[in-house]
Amino acid sequence: MNKKWVYLLLLSLIWGTSFILIKKGLIGLTQIQLGSLRIVMTSIILFSVGMPALKEIKRPQWTWIGLSALFGTFFPAFLFAFAQKHIDSAVASILNSFTPLATAILGYTVFRIYTTKRQILGVLIGLVGSIMLILAGTKINPQQNHWYGILVLIASVGYALNVNIIKKYLKDLSPMAIATGNFVLIVLPALLILIATGYFSQVWTMPKVQVSTGYIAILALFGTALAKILFNKMIQISSPVFASSVTYTMPVVAVMWGVFDGERFGWHQVLSAGIVLLGVYLAHQSKKSSRSKAN
Repeated sequence: MNKKWVYLLLLSLIWGTSFILIKKGLIGLTQIQLGSLRIVMTSIILFSVGMPALKEIKRPQWTWIGLSALFGTFFPAFLFAFAQKHIDSAVASILNSFTPLATAILGYTVFRIYTTKRQILGVLIGLVGSIMLILAGTKINPQQNHWYGILVLIASVGYALNVNIIKKYLKDLSPMAIATGNFVLIVLPALLILIATGYFSQVWTMPKVQVSTGYIAILALFGTALAKILFNKMIQISSPVFASSVTYTMPVVAVMWGVFDGERFGWHQVLSAGIVLLGVYLAHQSKKSSRSKAN
């Protein structure tokens, strides 16, 4: 199997599970606590293995590392926490499917990164499937405030910026160097925010906070630390649009977890998910295009 598809499958499983972990984490943690704790825990994990890789980063590249950290990690960690306080985890994962379209648009207009017509077609078909999923979800769960989904769309634009930044300006760095460098720059503000929330006094006395902390520890290890390294590698060996298409496949996993946890899901959403997967397939470049243009 092509390495790109292996990374796509692994990330779909890992990130698809992340949404239910965020949902469980919000039972005992506030949105601010969850976002900042996720960053702090991931930093501890990455620093334990990735510090030697920092020597790869040249001084001019730290600016792009910083922008990558803000748009690809810091802001989304809080945006998803606030959104999932009001909408189902499956719906949040589906709304995140806006990322490939934003990646293609920003890649072409801002970063001048080549995008094939086939990729654009795949993105548009996937987007149609995502919209169908959203509409079906609003009918099944009309009591939810879907306006909070806008926060997920904003995070998706941040992810799109991050993908293009890595592809254009950081492609000569190892995935470990990029991931560790990201968290070197954002761990201190995240730690200060976490301290200000009173988390460290609550975690010793409140069982709910302790259980939720366990879920976020799992999220930090797999959904952030490991996934960041895998995703950075996938960006480097594929096109930005293909890399971001993981946001079209991970909702399938997220929806399965949501249904298992009691979230409602109908056959219209199953059909829409199939359309999403068709879009991913079409977004995959032909071998000829990949060799000549993507890299």
